[in-house]
Amino acid sequence: MLPDLGRRATDLLELMDDPDCDPALLDATYARFATVNRLVSGWRGLYRSRIRPLLHPSRTTTILDIGFGGGDVAVAIADWAQADHLPVQVVGIDPDERSVAFARRRYPDGPVAFRPAHSSDLVAGGEEADIVLSNHVLHHLDPAGLSSLLADSSRIARRLVLHSDLERDRLAYAVYGLATRAGRRRSFLHVDGLRSIRRSYRQDELQRVVPDDWNVERSFPMRLLLSQTVPSAADGPR
Repeated sequence: MLPDLGRRATDLLELMDDPDCDPALLDATYARFATVNRLVSGWRGLYRSRIRPLLHPSRTTTILDIGFGGGDVAVAIADWAQADHLPVQVVGIDPDERSVAFARRRYPDGPVAFRPAHSSDLVAGGEEADIVLSNHVLHHLDPAGLSSLLADSSRIARRLVLHSDLERDRLAYAVYGLATRAGRRRSFLHVDGLRSIRRSYRQDELQRVVPDDWNVERSFPMRLLLSQTVPSAADGPR
């Protein structure tokens, strides 16, 4: 029987967010993110349609991934740009030292610099990036955290912000639960994925709680994309 998906279950906590959770299961969860994201996150399409048009072979474009988790999305984007001969400098930040340690171990010679930091730390340091993005971060945040993330993203980004997340949906919950049930004892992926879906927004809910200059789009499968395009210098002052 499916749980009530009529409202966000913000009281649910994900197992991996427990600072005392099993480190082996946590690493196994981080490792499996790459497979899940490759299948359902849609970043390959977002790279082609939204990111690649902003890249240029004669200059290096800076990209910031906020709350990178296992680091796979940031690495994939860097690899796609390299294959297209488009120079990028990709940085991933995450306040969880365990995530940073995992990504540095998994991609020791990779194209992404992983740092322990909050987005507010970058704002305080006056750091900027051409493109700011995140994957599966929004549903973790309380209202104050969401507001801070969006404000920080707007301050850091010179050109584009893309925050991609799940959309709460009965079919998504049922399909994901069945697909991950067999491996539920080998990582937190099954339990935390279901809790993430229950914590996630629907399109109208997210649009109501973000500022007017942010756009919320639906994408397949059962996903939301929150975006903001920053006016270029030719368009006048920010």
